[in-house]
Amino acid sequence: MDMEPLAQGTPKRRRWVVEKREKKKKKKKKKKKKREQMEDPQANGDHNHNHIPKKLKLSSPSSFISDSEIRQEFAHHQLGIARINNGSFGSCPASIIAAQKQWQLRFLQQPDDFFFNHLQNGILRSRTLITSLINADHVDEVSIVDNATTAAAIVLQHVGWAFAEGRFQKGDAVVMLHCAFQAVKKSIEAYVTRAGGSVIVVQLPFPVHSDQEIIAEFRKGLAMGKAHGRKVRLAIIDHITSMPCVVIPVRELVQICREEGVEQVFVDAAHAIGSVHVDVKEIGADFYVSNLHKWFFCPPSVAFLYCRKSPIALDLHHPVVSHEYGNGLAIESAWIGTRDYSSQLVVPDVLDFVNRFEGGIAGIRKRNHDAVVRMGELLARAWGTHLGSPPEMCPSMAMVGLPSSLRISSDDDALKLRTHLRDHFEVEVPIYYQALKDGEIGGDNWDGRVAGYARISHQVYNTVDDYLKLRDAINQLVKDGVTCNNLP
Repeated sequence: MDMEPLAQGTPKRRRWVVEKREKKKKKKKKKKKKREQMEDPQANGDHNHNHIPKKLKLSSPSSFISDSEIRQEFAHHQLGIARINNGSFGSCPASIIAAQKQWQLRFLQQPDDFFFNHLQNGILRSRTLITSLINADHVDEVSIVDNATTAAAIVLQHVGWAFAEGRFQKGDAVVMLHCAFQAVKKSIEAYVTRAGGSVIVVQLPFPVHSDQEIIAEFRKGLAMGKAHGRKVRLAIIDHITSMPCVVIPVRELVQICREEGVEQVFVDAAHAIGSVHVDVKEIGADFYVSNLHKWFFCPPSVAFLYCRKSPIALDLHHPVVSHEYGNGLAIESAWIGTRDYSSQLVVPDVLDFVNRFEGGIAGIRKRNHDAVVRMGELLARAWGTHLGSPPEMCPSMAMVGLPSSLRISSDDDALKLRTHLRDHFEVEVPIYYQALKDGEIGGDNWDGRVAGYARISHQVYNTVDDYLKLRDAINQLVKDGVTCNNLP
């Protein structure tokens, strides 16, 4: 230090030294505070990252986000595209992309400091916020993983070990819905069936008219799983099925599992958070996963896996083994080697973004649900068809029947039509093929026989024009006599 000892010099000189020292202290303190604020994008005077209020603050009416601000947040979307497929990959606002970039730069600027002093605290803060959002009892019940596929691997790996180690008997069953994600089906194949477990697939009706239809079929599946003295070791239930898209009465199905002695229940809710209300204690499953990049505005890819506290939870491990193995799933998941963790760190920024909307995340859910039902009914009237489920069974997506004259008769036809809409009409929407029952089609009699459905999504950036563009594209194909047989 270049400070002079106070004992030297005249009183005037000593006062000058003291003042100089105080100025340096204040300057140093100011720099430190500024550095701390830069290190914490959420800094607002409260640096206690572990304390999250039960009721998260919402914006005041005067500061709600405007339509023009919404357009600015999603101005990076490709111009001219009617993007009514938020369900597949989600959407990330510009302000969140900027926040993510800041986290990425902080790592690249000083990786060691970032790793040792900031990464784990940042992930803990995100986990704490998620804990509050889903009404979990404790932050230790929440792990952050890449996506729902990773979460399914974690749970099914655990079940596979139980079969391989003899804790479950060969032939004991896993029950799942037929419309489960393909990745889940492959994980069952990789971890469960090769270890000796059997799989019961519950065929759900579609179009569907009530929860009771789903509940009845699910009970049949559990009965099959328990036949011949077997035990149902795991039930996998979608909260929102993807294709076709339907909200499943998940709380009722979990309760039935408890009554029927199912050992573990895993709810695959890839589409849920940000699209429907999520209360993990109310649902009552052992495991619950939802992506944060589909309907909660996070960048790809980030999801949470909730594991209810129990002896089972202690034996769950991330499939990527790092030096954190054995320290609990949440800690294992928070470090799986050098990679970009920024999407897991922007959860606080995303919460700030959704709270710019009236009603916060609940307001966005209602806004999207009401809009997608309204647009679905508009399209169904235009095409003379129907929705695939009642409005109350639609999340922020809806299945809309396509004109029978398009003759969608296979999954390949559905893909051809989807590609044609993208390439020739600049409309991005998934198309679903639903096989008709025997006898519903005879020869060329396609009149009124709906076998194809468009799965439309609604997110805050969508406008009525997006759906009118889809309506007009389909009407043009019908007018021109186009069928899937003559699509390239």
